Amino acid sequence: ILCGRTILNGKYIFKSNKDLTDEIKIIAKKLGAELVGITKSNPKWIYSYKYRRATNEVKSNKIDSSLNRVIVIANQMDKNLIDTAPSALSGSATGLGYSNDLSTILSLSQYIINLGYKAVPSQNDTALSIPLAIEAGLGEYARNGLLITKKFGPRVRISKIFTDLPLDCDKPISFGVKNYCSICNKCADSCPPRAISFDKPSFKQINKSNIKGIKKWSVDAEKCFKFWASQSTDCSICIRVCPYNKDFDKLIHKVGIRLANTPFRYILLKLDNFFGNRKKPSEWWANK
Repeated sequence: ILCGRTILNGKYIFKSNKDLTDEIKIIAKKLGAELVGITKSNPKWIYSYKYRRATNEVKSNKIDSSLNRVIVIANQMDKNLIDTAPSALSGSATGLGYSNDLSTILSLSQYIINLGYKAVPSQNDTALSIPLAIEAGLGEYARNGLLITKKFGPRVRISKIFTDLPLDCDKPISFGVKNYCSICNKCADSCPPRAISFDKPSFKQINKSNIKGIKKWSVDAEKCFKFWASQSTDCSICIRVCPYNKDFDKLIHKVGIRLANTPFRYILLKLDNFFGNRKKPSEWWANK
C-alpha cells in the first residue's frame, strides 16, 4: 500500500484526510478489527491519574496534546461461550477478546509509526473506552453500563489508539437502545449483586468508581467486581441476558433490531422472555 507514496519530513503524505481515514480502517480490519471508528481525543474521558503496581506509585496521567485523534476498535466475543455465563468458559471469551484486540492495536500502532506518525495503543488504561466508542459511532450506551453495537450487541471488547494522524471523525449513532433499555430491566433483574440500576438515567454517583457530571445509568462497579472475585472468573450475565445479545447475521434478528426502535419494542421484549436461557458449560462441551 505504501509503494509510490510521497514522504515529507519523515511522514507519508496522503491525497486527503478521507483517503488516509479509509486506508486506516481497511488496515485495521485486515489486522483483525471487526468494528472501527474515529473520534477526537476528549479530555473528559482521560484518566487524571495512573497507577503503577510494581512500585505502588500514583502519577499524573498526561497525554501528548498532539495525539488529538482516537481510533476505536471492537471485536465480538464468542456467543456460544458467553451464553454459558457465569462460567470459566465465558471468561475465556473475555480473555480471547482482549488478546485479539491487543494483537490488532499493537500491529496497527506499528503501521502508523511506520507512516511517520505517533501511536499509543490502549485497552482499559489511559481513558474510558465506552464513551470514546460512542463518540466514534460504534454503538450506544445501555442500562448495564456497556456499549451496545448494531452488529454484536453488548458482546464486544473495546480497545483504542491515540494518534496524531489527521483522520476524519465519525459521528455518534442512534438506533433505539436508550428507548429499549428504558422498558427493559433484564440485566438488572439478573445481576446477582444488584449492581445494575432499575432507575431512570440520572447524575447520581454511586461511589468513587463512577464518573461525575454525566446523566446516565450508573453501575455499582465495586459490587460488580466483588462478585467477580467471589466467582474466581468473569461474570458476563448482563451480556448474556441482554435482548441485543443476538446473532444479527440472521434475518429475524436483523428485523428485530429495527423494530426495537419502534413501539413494537414492547412486543419484542415479551417475546425475548421466551428465549435466551443460559446454556450449561456441559452443553458447550457436548456440542463443541
